[in-house]
Amino acid sequence: MAQKLGILVSSDKHLDYVVNLTHAAHAKGKNVEIFFTGKGVRLTQSSGFQKLVGKAKISLCDNSFRALGLEGDVPGLEFKDFATQAKNAEIIKTSDRYVVF
Repeated sequence: MAQKLGILVSSDKHLDYVVNLTHAAHAKGKNVEIFFTGKGVRLTQSSGFQKLVGKAKISLCDNSFRALGLEGDVPGLEFKDFATQAKNAEIIKTSDRYVVF
C-alpha cells in the first residue's frame, strides 16, 4: 500500500510549494490528500490550483469558503469535496506524513 502524504493549506501564499510538493510525491507513487481551510481556500481561485487536480485528492473547508465570500464551483472538485474540519482530522489520522502551509 502506498504511503500517504497529508497537506493542510491554511495560508493564501505558497501555492507553488504545494504544487511542487504534490507533484514530487505523486511522481514517487505516494498518495496525496490536501485540505484547504481559512485563507487557503482563496487559492482555489488561482489558475495554478488546476495543477493539483488529478495529482491529489482535494477537499476544502466549506465554512471558510463561504465566510470569505467565495461561491460557485471549483473546477476539479465536486460537491462532496466541500467538507468540514472533520475531514482534516481524518487526513491527519490516516497520513504517514503531514505538512502544513
